Amino acid sequence: MAVLSKVGKYPFTAEPFHCDFRHRLFMGHLGNHLLNAADYHSGDRGFGMTYLNPIHKTWVLSRLAIEMTEMPVAYTQFFVETWVENAMKFFTSRNYQVTEAQTGKVYGYGRSIWAMINTDTRQPEDILAIHDGEILRYVDKEKECPIAPSSRVKMGKDIPLCRTLDTYYTDVDVNGHVNSIKYIEHVLDLWDLEWYRTHRIQRFEIAYVAESHQGDKLRFFQEQLGEDEYCVRVTKTSADEEDGLEVVRSKVKFVKD
Repeated sequence: MAVLSKVGKYPFTAEPFHCDFRHRLFMGHLGNHLLNAADYHSGDRGFGMTYLNPIHKTWVLSRLAIEMTEMPVAYTQFFVETWVENAMKFFTSRNYQVTEAQTGKVYGYGRSIWAMINTDTRQPEDILAIHDGEILRYVDKEKECPIAPSSRVKMGKDIPLCRTLDTYYTDVDVNGHVNSIKYIEHVLDLWDLEWYRTHRIQRFEIAYVAESHQGDKLRFFQEQLGEDEYCVRVTKTSADEEDGLEVVRSKVKFVKD
């Protein structure tokens, strides 16, 4: 296989029905674009889902941090650049840059951590065993991603419950569990329309701790850390997890807009 460039660059459009009431791209849809760019990049280079799925392996997102100075508005064409910053046996770190297509203006950056798992056992797989470590040929430690890595979200023990949600068909993705972007949307729905009239998301972090599935009940706990900064814990309750198992932790930093 020919060696491609280490950085992939992919065009997207802020489609109007993917934008909020202020005509800005929803964070969840931006997250989808980042994940799509990761899929295109890995697929073109021989370690994507189309190769992994037939051999009973898949990528799962472990952590995602997105920091934006501005969101693309409706109809804007933009690029997502993505590259692998590091690759180890069980985890790989992948970064993103989002730029406006015409001017090259930088909207923001993203950082993510991915794991490879066996789709039958749900256990970790050796990333470096795929094509004899082909992914290492695409590691780029030089390209800058100036935002901080994901932090360890720490929350108190007695945080009040603020919402409970059931899970359904449209929550579940190709991996058979609740989709990573669905969690982002559910977390951001904890603030109402009036809040978003005067605030925008500056930084969003999410860590995926465990899988949840259709039929699980998700419980959301919210804690304010400082002015316009919040943490959210999500647990699941199912037939065999009566006490609730933590599945997601998130941190959201807003700025007044």
